[in-house]
Amino acid sequence: MSRMTPKEMALTIGNGLLSFPVTPFDVANRFDAARYRSNLDWLCSYEVAGLFAAGGTGEFFSLTPAEVVDVVTTAVQQTAGRVPVLAGVGYGTATATELAGAVERAGADGILLLPPYLVFSEQAGLAAHVEAVCKSTSLGVIVYNRDNAILTEDTIARLCERCPNLVGFKDGVGDIEQMTRIYLRMGDRLTYVGGLPTAETFALPYLEMGVTTYSSAVFNFVPEFSTKFYAAVRRRDRETVQAGLRDFIMPLLAIRNRKRGYAVSMIKAGMKVIGRDSGPVRSPLTDLTASEVEELSALISRLKASEFTRRVTAYSNLTG
Repeated sequence: MSRMTPKEMALTIGNGLLSFPVTPFDVANRFDAARYRSNLDWLCSYEVAGLFAAGGTGEFFSLTPAEVVDVVTTAVQQTAGRVPVLAGVGYGTATATELAGAVERAGADGILLLPPYLVFSEQAGLAAHVEAVCKSTSLGVIVYNRDNAILTEDTIARLCERCPNLVGFKDGVGDIEQMTRIYLRMGDRLTYVGGLPTAETFALPYLEMGVTTYSSAVFNFVPEFSTKFYAAVRRRDRETVQAGLRDFIMPLLAIRNRKRGYAVSMIKAGMKVIGRDSGPVRSPLTDLTASEVEELSALISRLKASEFTRRVTAYSNLTG
């Protein structure tokens, strides 16, 4: 099977919802490949435009480089071309470039370049880092703009001139003015991905500025809700989107915001609630408490009788 070109990959993921599956761990805290394969098959049965293996929700930060390659290899083999597989790449420049080559050999269709480890640096240093990774691979690269790796529109423009395979920009900041500057500068040269934790909160306003897709962590455990919410966003059905935010996303954020790291821990708890237990999070993250898991379970159960579900059902009946 021929691999997508960087531009083809970028266009494909820009036309649908993106999945960031968790990385399951067994009782010995090792990568549970069997559970991962099962989860991938289940997720691929829903409408999804791209799958990001070993991304942030997949606990890239807690995996060894060898484990990252193992996770990506498993994803490529199990999805078997059903959806594009993009691999998380990061740490320092030397490690990131080595990983980029390794995941390309493993069969990945693209790369999500996460922020470099720990350090804060100037725009010239960040640009050199991104360029080195882009030049180490023929795969399309999406740069993740967040934390200690926030790129200006000038830096992005220079990188796009020097790196033809830099094809995507994922925003994890939520600065509407910055996103506007970048979009007005680069237009359709890039595919833009909403990448804030619980990106559903920003989905509708970001769509208005050209961000057609986003990373849905909750897709892991409520894929039906996620796909229907995304469909409501794309048809600009504000009432249904607001119902989904009110009935599910905002109460979910109330749990997530209680402790640092819960943006990932909450997703693994959701997997446990629905009967797809994928093990605990690795340290330094911590798992939800038993009472918080019960609260999450109740929230998921209420979805069936929510206003969001009623609105989605009514729309489906109306359109046949």
